[in-house]
Amino acid sequence: MTASCRTRTVAWTMTVLWSLVVSAQLQTPERRATSAPGHGDGGVSDFYRWDRHLPGTPGTPLRDEPLPHHLQLANAAKGVRVLHTSTDGIDGKRMVAVSGAIYFPQRRVPAGGWPVIAWAHGTTGTADVCAPSWMERGQRDTNYLNAWLAQGYAVVASDYQGLGTPGGHPWMAVRPEGWSVLDAVRSALAAFPELANSIVIVGQSQGAHAALSAAGLANAYAPALRIRATVATGVGGHPRSQWPLQRTSVSLFLVLHKFQAFDPAFQPSDFLTEAGERGYAAAASTCVRPGPTVPLEDVLKVWPERAKVEAAEEWPTMRFTHPVFVGIGLADSAAPPHAQYSTATAACRAGSIVETHYYPDKDHGGAVNASLVDSVPFVTKAFAGTPIAGNCATLEAPPVAAPQPMR
Repeated sequence: MTASCRTRTVAWTMTVLWSLVVSAQLQTPERRATSAPGHGDGGVSDFYRWDRHLPGTPGTPLRDEPLPHHLQLANAAKGVRVLHTSTDGIDGKRMVAVSGAIYFPQRRVPAGGWPVIAWAHGTTGTADVCAPSWMERGQRDTNYLNAWLAQGYAVVASDYQGLGTPGGHPWMAVRPEGWSVLDAVRSALAAFPELANSIVIVGQSQGAHAALSAAGLANAYAPALRIRATVATGVGGHPRSQWPLQRTSVSLFLVLHKFQAFDPAFQPSDFLTEAGERGYAAAASTCVRPGPTVPLEDVLKVWPERAKVEAAEEWPTMRFTHPVFVGIGLADSAAPPHAQYSTATAACRAGSIVETHYYPDKDHGGAVNASLVDSVPFVTKAFAGTPIAGNCATLEAPPVAAPQPMR
């Protein structure tokens, strides 16, 4: 291979991996963070900061307020911003405050209350201003959540630990994501009696990782929640398998912010060049957005020790006690179809009921709304208690994409 061809190959690989972390929801914050650049704290309203004693029970409502007009959804009768307690996913002991939003459908409350879609969002960044309850959602997610509201389901949309609220956001870490999603639902059920304890967890990209995390953690952590099913689109392979592929500076910064969240003594300057330190500081106050790819050697001096966070990324189980839907875009270059297929088949081998669907010509973000044609009937059956057989026995591997010529 010529040097020119190698350069183009590296550039293509870095572009693909950039897509992995942006989750097809490219946003800019309402404002930049104003303090604690290491964690991206600040820039949001006082609603997100709880200065009083935190109750010792996770999933306890703390307060709520109406969402501003630009954050409302068209198919919602109302939307509220919420703050509740959750267990710190880093130390597993202390209580932290986690924020989120709840959207109520434009329908009469059914007997028993509205069923709940627990929405797990894709990557937005690490700064507080990147919390989806604070910044406007992208059109893709807006359309998707409106579709679930139109079905007569309430949407409980958690931010993850450290987004909006003080402290670092440990990106792609199981407990901070999964516990945030589960406690958002527990809090919502406690605060709003019109919601039913009948839940389907739904997530895309990082949110698919969070949804599977919540589904696997639920029996031990929140056994009173009646989870009917989980829907995941754009789900990548296990984060451990992706570690050698982290080749863009943005994905590197997200990983390093996770290291810092888990270890306050961690010094990014030990691993970054001067240019990398500037990029790291910017990543702490700016939401994920498209930008130029930067050669890794320009920002990184040496890789940090992986073992420090490896355990935090382990999915607790692939054997789920409820059916799981996996939607895969065959044109997805961010989470390659074969990696998503591997996740689905791992759950099948573990004994889970899995229904997997392929969407030709749909990329990472395109599969989200395209999957509704199959996921809406799947969720309808799950809420109704209709048996779901899955298609593990007949599922075939996705076609191998034809290699692209060098240009």
